[in-house]
Amino acid sequence: MKFGIPVSMVELDYYAPMAQAAEAAGFDTILLADSICYPQESDSTYPYNADGTREFLENKPFPETMIAMAAMGAVTERIHFAPFVLKMPIRHPVILAKQATALAVMTGNRIELGVGTSPWPDDYQVVGLPWEGRGKRFEECIEIVRGLATGGYYEFHGKFYDFPPIKLNPTPTEAIPILIGGHGDINIGRTGRMADGWMSAKFLTDEQLTEVITRLHDLRRQHGRTGPFSIYATSMHSFSADGIRRLEDMGVTHTMGGLSRFNPYGAEADNETLQDKVDAINRYADEVIQKVS
Repeated sequence: MKFGIPVSMVELDYYAPMAQAAEAAGFDTILLADSICYPQESDSTYPYNADGTREFLENKPFPETMIAMAAMGAVTERIHFAPFVLKMPIRHPVILAKQATALAVMTGNRIELGVGTSPWPDDYQVVGLPWEGRGKRFEECIEIVRGLATGGYYEFHGKFYDFPPIKLNPTPTEAIPILIGGHGDINIGRTGRMADGWMSAKFLTDEQLTEVITRLHDLRRQHGRTGPFSIYATSMHSFSADGIRRLEDMGVTHTMGGLSRFNPYGAEADNETLQDKVDAINRYADEVIQKVS
C-alpha cells in the first residue's frame, strides 16, 4: 500500500513545511484539490457532500495546483505529487502538457496527473468553453498530454484541437501516469479504456469499491491495456493497520490518511496551527504507516 495525504485549502505558508513533514513521516504522495475561481452567483451544486452546497469554497485559499506542486517539489526529494483532481478540459492541453512535463523533469519524475472534467458549468463559462462536449474534449486532452510527453514530434487532428507536428523540450524520462477521478459509468468506462489509474472522490462501501475495481480490471482486459494501474481509495479501513490489509486484498494501491481534525469542506474557518497539522501527519504515520511497512 502507498499512502497519500491531501494538502489543500490551508494557509499558503503551510504547504512547504507540510510537504516536508509528510515526506519525513513516510507518506508516498501529496494530493491537491483544484479550483480556478469562485463565482459570486451560481446555481451549481457540489456533488460530494450531503446537501450540494459549495459556499465552503468561497474564502478558502486555493493556489493554482501546478504551481503548488512545484513549490512543494522544490523543498522535497522523494515524495510524489498528484492533483486530486485537475479540471483538465478547462485548460488548453498543449499548455498543460508543457507545465506537466517541465514539472516532472524538475522533480525527478515525481508527478502523477489526477484529472477530471469539473462538475461545474461555471468553470467552462469563465474560460470561454462550452459545457457541452466536455467528455470528448477531456479525452482529446488526455491523448494530447500523453502524446506530447513522449518527447518526439507529435501532431493531433481532432474535433476540438488541431495542430501540426510539434515537440516539447525537456520531457521526462518516465511516462507521466494519468489517473481519472469520478464515479459515473462514463468516467469508469473512460478510465478502463485510457487511464493509468482511478481516483475515488468519496467513501465507498466494501461492496461498492470491490464492484468498481472489478469492473475497471475487466475493462482494461477488454481494451488490451497492461502495465501498472493505480487505485486511489479511502474508506473506514484506511485508518488502521488491519484495515489497510483489507484494502490491499480488495485491490486498492493507494489510500489517504494523516488528516487533521479540521474539515476543509466544511463552512467553519480553519483555526489549526501548522504544528496541529504536522502532529496529525505524524500521528497517522505512527499508528498506521509504520505498522504496515
